[in-house]
Amino acid sequence: MNGMPLPASPMPPYQQSIEAVITAHGTHPHHGLSEAEARARLDSDGRNELTAEQPVAEWRKFLAQFGDVLVILLLIAAAVSTVLWLIERESALPYEAIAIFAVVLFNAVMGYIQSSRAESAVAALRKMSANEATVMRDGRRQTVAAAEIVPGDLILIEEGNTVPADARVIQSTALQTAEATLTGESLPVSKDIAPLAAEVELGDRSNMLFSGTAATYGRGKAIVTATGMQTEMGRIAGMLKEAPEETTPLQKELDRVGKILGLVVVAIAVVMIVTIILVQNVRDFSALFDVLILGVALAVAAVPEGLPVVVTVALALGVQRMAKRNAIVRHLAAVETLGSANVIASDKTGTLTKNEMTVRIVVTASGRVSLDGTGYAPSGEVSVEGGAEPEGALCMELERALAVADHANNATLQECEGRWTVQGDPTEGALIVAARKAGLKDKAVATRFERVGEVPFSSERKLMTTIHTDAERQERLCVFTKGAPDVLLARCSQELVGEQPRPLTEERRAEIMAANETLAGQALRTLAVAERELPAHALQAANVDESVEQELVFLGLIGMIDPPRDEAKQAVARARSAGIRPMMITGDHPKTAVVIAAELGITSDERVVTGAELEQMSDETLAQTVREVSVYARVNPEHKLRIVKALQRGGATVAMTGDGVNDAPALKTADIGVAMGITGTDVSKQAADVVLTDDNFATIVAAVEEGRAIFANIRKFLRYLLSSNIGEVMTMLFGVLLAQVIGLHGEGGALALPLLATQILWINLVTDGAPALALAIDPADAGLMLRPPRSRSEGVLTRRMWLGIFFIGAIMATGTLLVLDAALPGGLIEGAGTMPYAQTMAFTTLMMFQLFNVFNARSDEQSAFHGLFQNQWLWGAVGLSLALHAAVIYLPFLQNAFSTVSLSAGDWLRCAAVASSVLWLRELSKIIARARAKIEGPASGQTLHMEGNT
Repeated sequence: MNGMPLPASPMPPYQQSIEAVITAHGTHPHHGLSEAEARARLDSDGRNELTAEQPVAEWRKFLAQFGDVLVILLLIAAAVSTVLWLIERESALPYEAIAIFAVVLFNAVMGYIQSSRAESAVAALRKMSANEATVMRDGRRQTVAAAEIVPGDLILIEEGNTVPADARVIQSTALQTAEATLTGESLPVSKDIAPLAAEVELGDRSNMLFSGTAATYGRGKAIVTATGMQTEMGRIAGMLKEAPEETTPLQKELDRVGKILGLVVVAIAVVMIVTIILVQNVRDFSALFDVLILGVALAVAAVPEGLPVVVTVALALGVQRMAKRNAIVRHLAAVETLGSANVIASDKTGTLTKNEMTVRIVVTASGRVSLDGTGYAPSGEVSVEGGAEPEGALCMELERALAVADHANNATLQECEGRWTVQGDPTEGALIVAARKAGLKDKAVATRFERVGEVPFSSERKLMTTIHTDAERQERLCVFTKGAPDVLLARCSQELVGEQPRPLTEERRAEIMAANETLAGQALRTLAVAERELPAHALQAANVDESVEQELVFLGLIGMIDPPRDEAKQAVARARSAGIRPMMITGDHPKTAVVIAAELGITSDERVVTGAELEQMSDETLAQTVREVSVYARVNPEHKLRIVKALQRGGATVAMTGDGVNDAPALKTADIGVAMGITGTDVSKQAADVVLTDDNFATIVAAVEEGRAIFANIRKFLRYLLSSNIGEVMTMLFGVLLAQVIGLHGEGGALALPLLATQILWINLVTDGAPALALAIDPADAGLMLRPPRSRSEGVLTRRMWLGIFFIGAIMATGTLLVLDAALPGGLIEGAGTMPYAQTMAFTTLMMFQLFNVFNARSDEQSAFHGLFQNQWLWGAVGLSLALHAAVIYLPFLQNAFSTVSLSAGDWLRCAAVASSVLWLRELSKIIARARAKIEGPASGQTLHMEGNT
């Protein structure tokens, strides 16, 4: 074919016959492609690799940290402050500009360290692919680089191989592959060669192999149908690249606040300058220059320079707390989004379950036995109905059935660092674990029964048989068989009852199949076990083939499932109490999915939507469906993406969990992607925002609690910073407007202002720092997880918060101006002080107002005295701010720099008494608000909780 493009087939390969696939791909079922043709196709189709994105330079990632609106505003403020210093030269260095720039730089470094992550999900996908592959070319078996595989290649797959490309199976000898990371299927999938009549989902394409999956059993041959980005793995890589980087609600809100502050800053500067010029009739150039400096300084002070760094520190500290609770955060700005999550869309296999098959039920002639415990740990109670231990005939039948299951087995059970794992088929591993729970010892059993032959499992026979010698009865051979119940039962002539075999009647056969149907109805995978004896010399005569699988003695049925995690049910209940809706989105079988979901409390109506049904739905129908149905099964990566997007369009904030390659696109698109750290693939981890180190669904709920606490603290210091800055602005504005009323007159016609520019900047520097940082680590409210999540449309700053901010600002301005008035001659309150003394009193009062206000800011609802001493850091920050302010008041060189004078103890007491009014008046407003909420009923109270968010 000389490398010509292959003609497109109207049907996918899994619906075509083997002959049609061979013809369509221009290959040979035994010889494969020729070397020349393979090279030509490699040139035309390209290498069997996933395309990688161009990495972003590290310096670009760092510069990106300066793109935030608020950060740009701060950089402008620092530049203006530097210009003012160059003009005035009132201090040795431009301290305010240095402080602002240090804050911005610290914020950028923290953001770079915490949230800078390379787009490496595609790189991890490439690592999952096979490095080498075995192919037939020119009729010769040879090993080639997996990257050089081309469509039409005939590949040979054996147990342990990684599949190098998507391929159509043309020969299968008991071939099974593990596809959980791609489809969510918890069990290895048996592969056959028969074409499928209709379109089916990925997990049901039993004649296809998929790139990146692994063969767990048997061997086979397949013709490559897709390579590189055309494979199912390639499609996922493409979806990962297309998924946009989501902006978190906090990022959006801070951008919005930054833009508003930018406008406010310009407005403040203009209004203050115009007001002072008009009110005080400024005409002198020197005075006019002072007015300009003051207007700019006040505008700079209005910018809460502590905000970006306090937000970053709050998130970083939250990340550390979450790490202690086994949740590693990869994307810093997304932490708070966890707090607003109202949907947790979880994969089943490996997330709500352990992806470890577990025997639940054993049914024998004398009854039914239940086995407790989950996963591969060989511990758990073995009991009959009512909780008693099995006795008599039932106990003997149980031990014989599990002994046979233990012997007809090629898996091994291992313990490493306290964690039990299975090497081999997970179904066989589950049988070993069940035998250990029943008290059957590994070494004792192996010593007595030595394997001397095996008839391997095949998808056609659906049976596996092993033959053993018996050290205690050397005259016999033991034949142990396990397999599909209907197939095995047909080969049985007797059934073990107690210690004696009895003939199998038709009535009894019907009862056994009815019991099998009952187990299958509970989403249990069922196996049957049987045995027979052969004379010791019969091994060679039988030639160890399937002829030994006749005249068997039926021992029992074994029902197993990948069960829910022990802690998952409690975590689901806790999520529901917090107003979070848990959902299951899995590639596993619908019956299995709905049984697990019902057991966990995710669904009560047992409704389940399959990928095939979802495929037929319009976006409008899907939007309605996701509101009503919580369980989705047999879905592929595109379906998961559609579900997540439909939820988001409906206003939901979605936390998507998963561990497989198939979960990666949805993890990246969701508001919060949560990957499993132990069982998760590298792809899912690198596409996610949060990685759980213990693979525990309950940890997700704990992470949500931390996210809510972080968001509550962000609101606390936003409330504090903005109310304090509003107080400064209102003090200056009304001080100028009411200058004549409060006796504010300059000497000799000089410009008279409530506070100097340097004093405003100092207050901002001292109070925006340590106290705000201390609020970032305020303890979480105990009732945080008893409230519903906040609405996606609700901003960080609500209308109620803004009212509180302006209320506190007005109190600060009023109290500061009254203290200023009382210290000056004339005005409403007669005083006798000088202008420097009056400004120092106002300076101290406004600073103390803000220190009292920090206790108010801990809640919009609860009293400031509630848990007053829980946050020791807050008290330390208040003490530090007072000490720094005292230095400005009493140290001579600082007195010169800030135009202050020393104050007496009485002066301090008067300032503190007036400043404390912000605490008492705010307490009074909270009492009124709580009383009104109580009268108006629960709905109002809930709103109060949500807005208070302590």
